[in-house]
Amino acid sequence: MASQVKARYQFPGGQNLEIAQGDITAEDVEAIVNAANAMLQHGAGVAGAILRKGGPQIQEESDAWVRQHGPVTHGRPAYTHAGRLPFRYIIHAVGPIWGEGDEQSKLSAAISGSLQLAEMLGIRSLAFPAISTGIFGVPKDLAARVFLQTIADYFSQSPNSPLSLVRITLYDTPTLEVFLETFETWRKSQSPTS
Repeated sequence: MASQVKARYQFPGGQNLEIAQGDITAEDVEAIVNAANAMLQHGAGVAGAILRKGGPQIQEESDAWVRQHGPVTHGRPAYTHAGRLPFRYIIHAVGPIWGEGDEQSKLSAAISGSLQLAEMLGIRSLAFPAISTGIFGVPKDLAARVFLQTIADYFSQSPNSPLSLVRITLYDTPTLEVFLETFETWRKSQSPTS
């Protein structure tokens, strides 16, 4: 079942940003972002759920990616096919671990790198999880602000991007509430014409 959209914002170029609650593996989008680690070992959290539902092809392609390109960095996500999942691709983004320093710019790099990769792949709709807010420990309010600003900056700089929908899909209610509260503050700060 697809997620429930809780908030929506339309950018001047017509692209939509949505915040939704649900299971990212059941989204009705062309590609999803996986909250990955640098070696693309998909064991826990969102990554584990994606692997369980998508099957071993995802891990096999991930292992091949790391063998060919080395560990994944914040600003250069990897991508694989989606196995049994109904997506064209899975983009594997590596967010920061809280306490390692420079977390905001690293998280922003992971988000913008995913958006740029989606554009390169010709993706029209993309769903993100709340990267780095689980076991990586980045505070949810900080992550929400970085997500919203990075997505807004991307559409400002790439008004003709094929991406027409970016959705942030949140599973648990506490994370959803923080993102919605941050979204309302952010939305009010946008130009009055929006």
